[in-house]
Amino acid sequence: MENLFFFLNNIVSAIWFFILGASLGSFANVCARRIPAGISIISPRSRCTNCKTPIRAYYNIPILSWIFLKGRCAYCKGDISVEYPVVEFLCAVLVLLLYREFGATYDLFFYTALCIALVVITLIDIRHMIIPDVITLPGIVAGVVFNAFRTDWREATEAVFSSGMVSFPQAADIAIFNSIGGILLGGGTFLLIAMVYRAIRKKEGMGMGDVKLVSMLGAFFGMWGVLVVIFLSSILGTLIGLLVIILRKKDPGYAIAYGPFLSLAAILYLLGNDLLLVAGINIGLFG
Repeated sequence: MENLFFFLNNIVSAIWFFILGASLGSFANVCARRIPAGISIISPRSRCTNCKTPIRAYYNIPILSWIFLKGRCAYCKGDISVEYPVVEFLCAVLVLLLYREFGATYDLFFYTALCIALVVITLIDIRHMIIPDVITLPGIVAGVVFNAFRTDWREATEAVFSSGMVSFPQAADIAIFNSIGGILLGGGTFLLIAMVYRAIRKKEGMGMGDVKLVSMLGAFFGMWGVLVVIFLSSILGTLIGLLVIILRKKDPGYAIAYGPFLSLAAILYLLGNDLLLVAGINIGLFG
């Protein structure tokens, strides 16, 4: 009986977090379209992109409404992009995986917020080649706050006042210092790359949006974590970027948004321990 209760409880929890993730995916779709246009993400309420008719709540249920309406607006019968249910489904799976990884903890709250923000950044960067400050700058603050909660402040205080400064190994072990170090290391690395590229090629190669995004990831993941994300994103960027250039028959200098690769690398860092283990990287160093 106890095992049955445990099983049912897990099923109910999984369904609840799947629904939560789908709802957050719907919100991510709204943000990805409204933020670049400078429109409030709160009001007006969702409306058809074709006829501009406000969408009633029962036509705005994540995933299910698109299936029920067969991908068409209930009012004007115009096409509704398949991107809406795809993003909602992916966010639902993402939140479910985060729940399985971190349980119902404050880690889950912060990492869910981070991952939904990364989804929005990915959608915006692909479409507009920009990464909005309105997401990354508050994200940097959120990452520091998250690690402030995880910090043993007695240990942190002793580390500062016992020697007058914190050594690198100490900083890596104390969450708040590791977070600040991640911001400086990640952002500093990308800023240096951007400056060197500009000096050599005489043109913009990496935008400041990428610098702020990697600073946000450094705030959450710390110094070692942000280095892993940068490494993974460089591999993903090279492989996928070459594939895009070949398939689309573009010039090697063709500009490709880098934010999606950083975002995917960050999610792999959080949830891809099995993949990293297969790649021969010590699983104990991640997450």
